[in-house]
Amino acid sequence: MFGINPSEFIVLLAVAAIVLGPERLPQYAQSLARLVRELRRMAQGAGDKVREELGPEFDEVDWRKLDPRQYDPRRIVREALSDADFDPADPLGLRNAQGGNGAGAKGAASNGANGAARNGANGSGAAADGEPAPAFDPDAT
Repeated sequence: MFGINPSEFIVLLAVAAIVLGPERLPQYAQSLARLVRELRRMAQGAGDKVREELGPEFDEVDWRKLDPRQYDPRRIVREALSDADFDPADPLGLRNAQGGNGAGAKGAASNGANGAARNGANGSGAAADGEPAPAFDPDAT
């Protein structure tokens, strides 16, 4: 609270007891207790007013899901990296990716390679017009 550790708080209480003296200390303690009770009553009244204004849907909200303290970046990264679908041989996920037309990157790559082989006259991979077929590099895409 306010960057004060427990030992500093005890020192502040001791200084306050010495400065106020035994005559005025009970009065200030009662005033502090009254102030705390009033603040609690006001906070409860504000909570009741919010519930009244927002209606019954307010009680159905799971506030623990919205708590920002639950978002631990280390946990989120760890869960993302421990994905069961990760293939070290295909770190970009190109082999099993599906495109919008149903042909994935794997299908497009194999179609391109098969087409180049089919176009070759003697299976050497040369294109029909005599030029060599471009090499397919999955890491370059």
